[in-house]
Amino acid sequence: MDAADPPDVKPIRPLEEVLTRQRLPYFVGISGSTVGARGLSMHLVVIPPGARADPHSHRGYETGIYVLEGRVETRYGPRLEQSVISQAGDFLFIPPGVPHEAINLSATEPARAVVARNDPAEQDKVDPYQPAAAG
Repeated sequence: MDAADPPDVKPIRPLEEVLTRQRLPYFVGISGSTVGARGLSMHLVVIPPGARADPHSHRGYETGIYVLEGRVETRYGPRLEQSVISQAGDFLFIPPGVPHEAINLSATEPARAVVARNDPAEQDKVDPYQPAAAG
C-alpha cells in the first residue's frame, strides 16, 4: 500500500469451504491473501460430528479460539497426553509449537469456532505431528 493511500476497511463473507492441513473444514476470513492483513488471520472452523484434527503444531505463531457451538476436547503435549474441554462461550489459547489435536465430542452435531492467529499466512506454518511413544 502506498503511504498516500488511505487504509481500507474490508468486509469478508467466506462462502467457500477449504480443507486445512489439519484436515478440518475452514471458511477463510481475514488473511494476507483475502484482505492484505500483515499480522493477523481469522477464520471459522467446523469440526464435523465425531471428527478430529490431525495432530499438528503451529510454527512461530499463537492461536486464539472462541467456541461458538459444541464441545471440543483439545489434546496436547508430546504424547497428546494432556487434555482440556472447551464448549460454546469458551476461549482457548494455544502457544506456538505446542503439539495438539481437536476432537468434536458430539457424534451428532458439528462444533464451530472462530480461530485467530498472529500470522496472516498461518497455513504455511502448520506442521504435522506424530506423538512420541509412551515410555
